[in-house]
Amino acid sequence: MPVPVPRQRAIPAVESGQAPAAMPAQGGGPLKEEANRTEAVAQNTGGTTLTLLLIEDDPAGSPVLPELQDASGTSIRVRTARNLTEAERLLTDDVHCILLDLALPAPGRASAATGDGAGTDELAVLRHVLQLAPRHAVLALTASGDAERGTEAVRVGAQDYLFRDELDGRLLSRAIRYAVERKRSLTTERKLAEGRMRAQENRRLERGLLPTPLLDGSALRFAARYRPGRSRALLGGDFYDTVRTPDGTVHAMIGDVCGHGPDEAALGVELRIAWRALTLAGLCGDKLLGTLQEVLEHERSDDEIFATLCTVDIAPDGRRAGLCLAGHPAPLVAGPDRPAELLPYDNNGPALGLLKGARWPRMQVELGAEWSLMLYTDGLIEGRVGSGGERLGQEGMVEMVRRQLASGLTGEALLRAAVNEVRQLNGGELTDDVAVVLLDRGV
Repeated sequence: MPVPVPRQRAIPAVESGQAPAAMPAQGGGPLKEEANRTEAVAQNTGGTTLTLLLIEDDPAGSPVLPELQDASGTSIRVRTARNLTEAERLLTDDVHCILLDLALPAPGRASAATGDGAGTDELAVLRHVLQLAPRHAVLALTASGDAERGTEAVRVGAQDYLFRDELDGRLLSRAIRYAVERKRSLTTERKLAEGRMRAQENRRLERGLLPTPLLDGSALRFAARYRPGRSRALLGGDFYDTVRTPDGTVHAMIGDVCGHGPDEAALGVELRIAWRALTLAGLCGDKLLGTLQEVLEHERSDDEIFATLCTVDIAPDGRRAGLCLAGHPAPLVAGPDRPAELLPYDNNGPALGLLKGARWPRMQVELGAEWSLMLYTDGLIEGRVGSGGERLGQEGMVEMVRRQLASGLTGEALLRAAVNEVRQLNGGELTDDVAVVLLDRGV
């Protein structure tokens, strides 16, 4: 059936700021900009054939041809459905846009009273189609001059509206292109908003999972620095904690689950919480680490996942401590008359999760009257030095901390300077998680 050729009319999308159709533009100006927008939309849809589903109660009198072409020469396939049941059958994934006649009889379950005294819902058929096809662009087709109903259709969820007796092939093909792009844009915006909300929720959750030291009554000063290797994350596979038990002993711990993804972060939190509970229950040394290994074996998703751990328990007088290492780098200690050095690590036991029945000896170490004790994960020492393959290593870290202490840095300032210098030496951001804990005792 031929397409009627009524007077030209601006497409309804002009209300969104798009220019009306007119004679070909001479040079630049608004008409040239409109042509550029139409070409851009065609390019964004990839130049592929679009499929239109027409839902109309009299397809024989439809104002569209079985096949149309848009301005770029791309074909637009047309499918017709006489009712919603037939439309549901024809609504496949390759349909890009729906042209819905608002005069179509509403389905029985959608034509009930709206409850606001207005009687039946005049847009019930549109609401039904929007529920049926939430991912598809929808154009509403209404009677000429019924702009109020068309505007309401857009408010309800349609991408645009068209007047039946002012429709031609050129106008329809342009409206389809714009409706598809508007739907795509709305879907993208919604996904971005949902992603931002999820990210905010994750950050609140991760922030709540970071530890709060329990050091009430202790004369020790505490500082910590944490930097996850994952982009835009607050929590990685590294974990730490510090608590003071009723007898006055201060217990500190730092650990590292292999890997630095969300699963490793979750496992690190579980191990930290288990460590705090077991420590407050009175466990320490080999018995505590053995129980933590059982927790790791039960909670890990793969038998090859392991975790390194360093624990220290500082006596109430603050002059000595017990040290247990489970495959973890030894802490660094420094004092006024004691240059920064590593604590002994000869009795370093295996990482948790590697050996059944493993043992972790507890070593007694002397700290002295005034000292600084730094616990750290391997992210601090495995960064590269310059453009070569050389790593900073423990010796390089000790020298770096000696220089920073000599310059008068302490507490948070010392940890911040240490992490920043390691990043600079690496030539950029570190790929591994970094956690550093500093305990200070003055006189």
